[in-house]
Amino acid sequence: MMNTSRRHLLLCASILGVGTLSGTAFADSTTQPEHRSHKVVHHKASTPTTATKGTTAAVAAPATTSSVAVPVATTAPAYSSRRRAALLESQGVSGGTERMVVTGSALASSNNQNANPVQIVTAKQIQQTGATTLSDFFARIPSIGGTGTNNSETNGTGGASCTDIRNLGSNRVLVLIDGKRATLNGQTNCIDLNALPIQQIASVEILKDGGSELYGADAVSGVINIKMRHDLSDGNITIRGGITGQGDNDTGMISAYKGWNFDHDKGNLTLFGQYMTQGGVLQRNRSWANPVQLTDNPVGSGGETFGSGYSNYTHVQSASGLNAAVAPDGKTVSDWGTNNRYDYGRHQSLINQLQDASLSGDFHYEFNRHANLYSNVMYSHRTSSSYMAAEPFDGSVPPSTLPSVLTVPANDPNNPFGQDVDITKRLTELGDRRDENATDTVTAKVGINGAIAYGWDYDLSYTYGSNMSTDHLENVGSYTNLLNAYGLQQVDPSSSTSALVYNPSVCPSFGCSNPFGTMGSQAASYVNYNTNTHSHYQLRDWNLRINNNHVTTMPWKGGGDLGIAVGFEHRGEQLTNTPDELISSGQSLTNTVLPTSGGFDVTEGYAEAKATLLKNVFLAKDLTVDVQGRASGYSTTSDTAKNWKASINWAPTQDIRFRGTIGTSYRQPNVYELYGGQSLSYNLANDPCDAAQVGTYGGAAATVAATCAKQGINSSTFHQSGTGQVPTLGGGNAHLAPEVGRTYTFGTIITPRWIPNLSISGEFWHYSVNHTISALPTQYILDGCYTGTNASLCNLVNRLSNGQINTVSATDQNTGALHESGVDFDFDYRIRVARHDVLSVSNNFQYLLNYTQQLVPGGAFTNYTGALLYAGGPNNANASYGIPRVRDYATFGWTHGAFTATYMVQFIGGMRWNDQSEFLNSTTAGRYKTPMMIEQDLTLAYRWKKWNFESGINNITNKKPPFVASGVDNSAGATYGSFYQGRYFFLQAGLNF
Repeated sequence: MMNTSRRHLLLCASILGVGTLSGTAFADSTTQPEHRSHKVVHHKASTPTTATKGTTAAVAAPATTSSVAVPVATTAPAYSSRRRAALLESQGVSGGTERMVVTGSALASSNNQNANPVQIVTAKQIQQTGATTLSDFFARIPSIGGTGTNNSETNGTGGASCTDIRNLGSNRVLVLIDGKRATLNGQTNCIDLNALPIQQIASVEILKDGGSELYGADAVSGVINIKMRHDLSDGNITIRGGITGQGDNDTGMISAYKGWNFDHDKGNLTLFGQYMTQGGVLQRNRSWANPVQLTDNPVGSGGETFGSGYSNYTHVQSASGLNAAVAPDGKTVSDWGTNNRYDYGRHQSLINQLQDASLSGDFHYEFNRHANLYSNVMYSHRTSSSYMAAEPFDGSVPPSTLPSVLTVPANDPNNPFGQDVDITKRLTELGDRRDENATDTVTAKVGINGAIAYGWDYDLSYTYGSNMSTDHLENVGSYTNLLNAYGLQQVDPSSSTSALVYNPSVCPSFGCSNPFGTMGSQAASYVNYNTNTHSHYQLRDWNLRINNNHVTTMPWKGGGDLGIAVGFEHRGEQLTNTPDELISSGQSLTNTVLPTSGGFDVTEGYAEAKATLLKNVFLAKDLTVDVQGRASGYSTTSDTAKNWKASINWAPTQDIRFRGTIGTSYRQPNVYELYGGQSLSYNLANDPCDAAQVGTYGGAAATVAATCAKQGINSSTFHQSGTGQVPTLGGGNAHLAPEVGRTYTFGTIITPRWIPNLSISGEFWHYSVNHTISALPTQYILDGCYTGTNASLCNLVNRLSNGQINTVSATDQNTGALHESGVDFDFDYRIRVARHDVLSVSNNFQYLLNYTQQLVPGGAFTNYTGALLYAGGPNNANASYGIPRVRDYATFGWTHGAFTATYMVQFIGGMRWNDQSEFLNSTTAGRYKTPMMIEQDLTLAYRWKKWNFESGINNITNKKPPFVASGVDNSAGATYGSFYQGRYFFLQAGLNF
């Protein structure tokens, strides 16, 4: 029986090539080298040892899986290879008995003895997909939802990719690197997956269960622990290139590492570098994405509407009912119609252009068994670029005091209408907008670990992180200069409702421009303006953990070990976001954003006890219970957050295991939720008073029309400016209360002895979150107001004197509750059919039983189960995303000697469209649902001597994403982003040395 000291357990894991820092989790990979971190690794390399995607932590891994289903530890770097080899020799440890720490526990457990549903993803599974970033791979996993951001969402994401679990929002998932907190992106408040070098990732553990009681308040939906490769003693250079079938989104990557052991293997130094580039895709180069159909008319009645109401034709309206279009020449006048709309899709990016350069250094030195010093520094410089159509203009928004409506007075010599008129237009003379984002992220960690005495071990570490981001937005323009260029002046400069008068003396030296026509080059240069927004995030984190996996043995026959872990953490986070001065003052033509500045400190203590009540007795091959608790004191509140979790793991025989967990969450609001400066965004939504929109409300249409009439709007003739988007004010709220919730899971795992290498598992899971922190969806506010279902929401809608919506207020608040439940099913099997031939299959399936959300405290629950939220939703108001009932990801592998072929299939179930308030149906809508989608990929790999070769085709059938009336790109990138680029080819070659 092996020593259960945590230190010894980790040494065993490392020497077998499955530890976090051994770097040998790819032993069967045809795309990565057989790392020579330790001299004895080669004895294991002849047997495939990586885990298959979809394998849960308690499943014996078949096929391409490890003999240990939990192949990586969450602790600090391992000890020297000399110590590891000596330990294994003395203990006689075999691959089937090692114990290691897995995400979801601070204590080590033997194979198949973890109650938490943890999914293991290996480097091989990531590499074989041809993914350029970790975000690209996560899109395949059923448990990863669409409420984060990815590379197919180009407007407002700053090139960052955030993830989530189960569509619960990126603010409710905790992403760790090597088991500890890392540096967030200051603009998006998440770990930017685009800034992580994909070639350095050893594996990923996904805790698909709440983890607040062990990791902190933000682990409501679970934890994603990204394990990086460390402690290497060999070297490798890998080069990859790829391109789509249409010749764009060309990707390139080169990575290299070299590791050295020194001082008789007591110490190690490993250096790693990677450079990645992705060319991006323009929307005009995909026929399905252009021209864009707007969300104003998904029902199909009255014909389809394409393009934007913000046009290079000047849209002219007046109090007398004028609705005219003036051509770019500034003279030709006609009635406003659909032919005047602007094809903005031709000017937008569909997939971000990315570049990332990453460097890391890893060092550890073992002085003795009581002191192992380790440190790691990771640095990333990530840039992104995307295009948007030229700046649309229709006036200012608070807090700006510039005119909220640009009214050209009747006496303006360029005004042919003889009356005061309001104008909106797209300033194409400024050129298309370009958003360039650059971020520098560094995470530095130093620590010491080792044995104390009598089986007690410790790990003390300090982490410092810094992220600095600059967002450069070109061709947005200055409102102040635009007014001067037109010769218009406010009567009262302190009021946004002030009248405008024509005053040519304010015009620049080259003269006044016609507000109804296109400006000349001098005027365009005078009006144009480029903005720069800066953000800075800082992390300081002290962490101490003390544990003993064998404190005592239960004092009865068949009793097992009692393990105890305690820990302390003190963390400080500070964040500032400083918009360009012109943006924060409301004088630019783009969205107004106010500064954000704030932070918090938190001191936490946590404890875990794991007791094996029975083992190796009748009807109890294993019976283990685990309890965890955490208390957190935040500087932002006087309350103490307390979370707990309990689990049970019972195996009556070694062929079947039953497990269950129940836990709580208590999430304090983050910096943006508390201190976020007021900002304006153009959310996907439609004005209920628009003539084309009223009829879509069915039986409530009369109520909508009556409500509009009370506000002086004739809904039979009124037309919304900029159809498809509504200016929405968002921001933080210092008076937010914490979210509280409860999570429970139960399931079974079958690993029959009579069918070797087969594992089947099923899991039921349920989340319940109360006092949810979010902003109400814009369309939900409008619908509730105008249908009369919640008249109080009308207080959040502000209209201009011409009837157009000026703003909808949707700041963060405690909105209500969220309930979600579903079932996971995992199947893994591997069989050797001939001496050199092995077949494997792995399947990861998720079925959603319920997803309901209460958007107003005390209000009714809205059912989003199986919904395609084509106008955005509660957890992502700015993007369309889906909550499908069924998702599945399957891989089929064939290995013949050094050759491997892998076929992968991703399935997304069909969904019905939902406008944030209700489902569309066949009686009221022309289009109301999205079909099921299947993506197929194929990868071929070959290993020859020190070389590793791989080639692949993604989206073999060139399947296009389904149509969604999103108002952005005719689909929903958050859900169907993997289909956006079309068929994709890649080649990779790696050399070990």
